[in-house]
Amino acid sequence: MFSIDGWSFFLIGLATFRLTRLIVFDKITEMLRMPFFDEVEEVNPAGDKEVYLVPKQGKFKRWIGELLSCYWCTGIWVSLFLVFLYSFYPNIAEPFIVILAVAAIGAIIETIISAFLGK
Repeated sequence: MFSIDGWSFFLIGLATFRLTRLIVFDKITEMLRMPFFDEVEEVNPAGDKEVYLVPKQGKFKRWIGELLSCYWCTGIWVSLFLVFLYSFYPNIAEPFIVILAVAAIGAIIETIISAFLGK
């Protein structure tokens, strides 16, 4: 039976949060997401242009596009990947998970400070 201690569970949770955000939202991975989306421009009632990302047509590209547009869906696959990696290749997984967890804590602190300062 698979078991994981509380501290590892916490770190994997933080790492999952950070890696999921990196994949779904961060600018640095935009070039990896764009092959799966079409940009659609619309004008809102105020007259401003808004750009929406819509998953491309085609079975595979649409499936990946829908996956990447859903934070919750991507998070499931990321957590599956990290738990699998931790379970079967702990020497590779542990540094990777710790780096992502530290980055997650930094992102959370930055968000709190920015909200506190009104930025």
